[in-house]
Amino acid sequence: MRPAVYIPNFNGSQVIGRALRSLREQSRPLDVVVVDNGSGDGTPALLHDEFPEVTVLSLERNIGFGPALNHAVREHRADPLIFLNSDVECEPRFVEALLDAAAEGVQSVAGVLLQERAPELIDSAGVVADRTLMGFDYLHGEPRAAASTAPNPLGPTGGAALYDRRAFEAVDGFDERIFLYYEDLDLALRMAAGGARCRLAPDAAALHAYSTGLGAASARKFAHTGWSRGYMLRRYGVMSDPRQAARVLATEGAICAGQLLMDRTPAGLRGRLRGWRDGGGGPALNTGEAELLEISTREALALRRRRRG
Repeated sequence: MRPAVYIPNFNGSQVIGRALRSLREQSRPLDVVVVDNGSGDGTPALLHDEFPEVTVLSLERNIGFGPALNHAVREHRADPLIFLNSDVECEPRFVEALLDAAAEGVQSVAGVLLQERAPELIDSAGVVADRTLMGFDYLHGEPRAAASTAPNPLGPTGGAALYDRRAFEAVDGFDERIFLYYEDLDLALRMAAGGARCRLAPDAAALHAYSTGLGAASARKFAHTGWSRGYMLRRYGVMSDPRQAARVLATEGAICAGQLLMDRTPAGLRGRLRGWRDGGGGPALNTGEAELLEISTREALALRRRRRG
């Protein structure tokens, strides 16, 4: 099987064309699959008319980022699997660099997303997390050259990732309960717990328009990120450790207070409570061999502020 790029889309008609045109210019042959989450903006017709080489899988409703990719992987078999956001523009060697990094013993590869407004700076080069499983975009704000010498991240960001198909299927892919956000971190943790390795591909670069879907500081985004955060805290049993529980209460309290004061929305707090409720039942997941950051509460909040800024 040859590799395939899978792109989840929801009302992305204004941005997805740029991504698909950049894939036409790739230095390696590949299949392109767009899974459309019930868009109402004419995206399927656009794809049919302007990109006949693309396989389009149309869903009746928006089932979320990870679930849509799981569906596409089941429907269109390929190996390896390359996941891409709809709001990116790939450099011509993007796919080639991912494939070159996917050597034996490597189960996932992290591409490098660059900031659209400052292409010399990194938006995300994968995902990392601290002991409370607060996730961060790896190397965010660092110069592009930093990716050439940086250690490998915990896992790829879902917007620029390569996975070995067998490794992806061994952990049942993305958690179907996570609608949006943190699904890539959860997958990275579950894969790392079983000994899977991720490699950073510094030359697999793409421009990224950050948060074009819900907006970088919208109530809807806070609700989704909050749910995912609460869900993962419960699923991984983070609060069972009194030291980590105290830290979680401090950091999450500060974040929610900031959203209430600055953005005038309790959506993040409500999302966390719903996620915590929904994450109950069953044994806690184990992070196993996952390498987690040893940083302070102050450092964690500083990284969060830097991302938002």
